[in-house]
Amino acid sequence: MATLSSAIAINQTREYVDQLGHQASAAARVLAMATTEQKNQALEVAATLLEKRVNELLAANVLDVKSVAGCGKSDAFIDRLTLTPERVTDMAQALRSIASLPDPVGRLLMENQRPNGLRIRRIATPIGVVGMIYESRPNVGADAGALCLKSGNAVILRGGSESLNSTRVIVACLADGLRESGLPEACVQFIDATDRGAVAQLLRCTQYVDLVIPRGGRGLVELVREEARVPTLLHLDGNCHTYVHAAADIEKAIEVIRNAKLRRPGICGATESLVVDQVISADLLPKLVDRLEGCEFRGDAAAVDCDARIKPATESDWDTEYLDETVSVKVVSGLAQAIAFVDTHSSGHTDAILTEDRAAARAFMQAIDSAVVMHNVSTQFSDGGEFGMGAEIGIATGKLHARGPVGLEQLTSFKYEVHGNGQIRA
Repeated sequence: MATLSSAIAINQTREYVDQLGHQASAAARVLAMATTEQKNQALEVAATLLEKRVNELLAANVLDVKSVAGCGKSDAFIDRLTLTPERVTDMAQALRSIASLPDPVGRLLMENQRPNGLRIRRIATPIGVVGMIYESRPNVGADAGALCLKSGNAVILRGGSESLNSTRVIVACLADGLRESGLPEACVQFIDATDRGAVAQLLRCTQYVDLVIPRGGRGLVELVREEARVPTLLHLDGNCHTYVHAAADIEKAIEVIRNAKLRRPGICGATESLVVDQVISADLLPKLVDRLEGCEFRGDAAAVDCDARIKPATESDWDTEYLDETVSVKVVSGLAQAIAFVDTHSSGHTDAILTEDRAAARAFMQAIDSAVVMHNVSTQFSDGGEFGMGAEIGIATGKLHARGPVGLEQLTSFKYEVHGNGQIRA
């Protein structure tokens, strides 16, 4: 039974989140009518402010990184949390890229002239109020705020408690941009509290929130799936596979895998599992272990036989998103077995095949039911910015509404406009 003090805390949290929701809902109505020029101006101003306030932002980020020191966080986690001058520049550039993209609101999606003279048009519209829940990466707040703003949606950000100081500065830059363009600052808000009850309340805020998007590990996504009372757009973990087919170019494959695994091991598009055709395994694996120096390999018996530096894998390895310098290796007898293995263990995020055989590539890409499938390319290209979306709010692994990188178009819904001239229905 809840104590009086805990009941008061719960009520205070509910009131706080509801207030944010109320403000966001009012702001969303204004934002839905904003001009493209207003939205772009807000983003351009915010981008400039991020660059001007870079020292303030980096100092805030130092506090965030220090707050998790000694807490047992992985190097990959610290990397995701850490901002550098270059990453702040990239953050500002992402805002400018989003500003340069066509406005998704008001797009004509379909037009149909009926025999009775009715003209029916399907028009892209904002979703309304988006709740964005994410972990550790401060730049996600900037990307989500910018994408929601440009697509006409108000957003309530709930970043990880460890990135709270960085998020305050980022949201302040966005708020200043909104104000200068004549739009409500409440178009981009964040939950400035570490109370986990705020997340639960956001997930139940059906009166004001139209969609919740979680971006983080499986624990976060499962929490949202179980607790949410508002619609969700889920981003599951990135247990991404790269299959090296018998017809792969070995040297090309080694460099692609090195990038896919080690460029940034802590992002969701990093390859976590290698699937290797047995025909080339004895040649490929020793070279791969040499090239991926410092990376821990865990493989099945066939992989271990190819190189003693590969540790025996357990069954849990096939379903693990390491987010670190660790990779599992499964040796298969051909394309069909590779497809079956990936189909069983993939999280549906991104899977790739490396081969010079176009027919094999086509068969793999048709058979694997993931949000993104790739041929002869690093899985780390599974990113909205790399897809020309300016940035992304996440990688949706479901099959309804949006799938893959979620950018401007995926943050819109639609409505039908019906134009007539006095028609009545018999």
